[in-house]
Amino acid sequence: MFIQTETTPNPATLKFLPGQTVLEAGTADFPSADAAQKSPLAARIFAVPGVTGVFFGSDFVTVTKDEKTSWDHAKPAILGAIMEHFQSGAPVIEGEAAPSGHAEHDGEDGAIVAQIKELLDTRVRPAVAQDGGDITFHGFERGIVYLHMQGACAGCPSSTLTLKMGIENLLRHYIPEVTEVRPVDA
Repeated sequence: MFIQTETTPNPATLKFLPGQTVLEAGTADFPSADAAQKSPLAARIFAVPGVTGVFFGSDFVTVTKDEKTSWDHAKPAILGAIMEHFQSGAPVIEGEAAPSGHAEHDGEDGAIVAQIKELLDTRVRPAVAQDGGDITFHGFERGIVYLHMQGACAGCPSSTLTLKMGIENLLRHYIPEVTEVRPVDA
């Protein structure tokens, strides 16, 4: 098994491409070792000293490390953990996978929220997946769109610029009711 790695705009995060499907559908975010209990793969990766976050996409694993840990030390151990997992035949996630994606929205703004989700799914999420992350709809209130950033996007130095200059401008262009975009922690 050959696992490729790619850098991301977030210097604390690397994208690992195992050359096979990681998740059949959606994404899975593990912001801590405690959150990784249902995922044998995420648990193996969190066993590597310095790992602070794991994120799964359809064909990639994004790993975030603390600032004290060097990629020169962590990367070989992470590669080993990913390789061991896929060779073991164990599932990536045990039991029912937690639903990933956009939050539900009830209310009079249903048509606006549907447009926001459509633009996120077709224009934004594919682009941020290339960088090893995901951005999902969290809420809409009084013209403000609340988005949750995951994987390489969470804590990325350029994420504020991406939100304001990219996503906010896109949504405001197509949906006049949108006045601002703000990040939220889940």
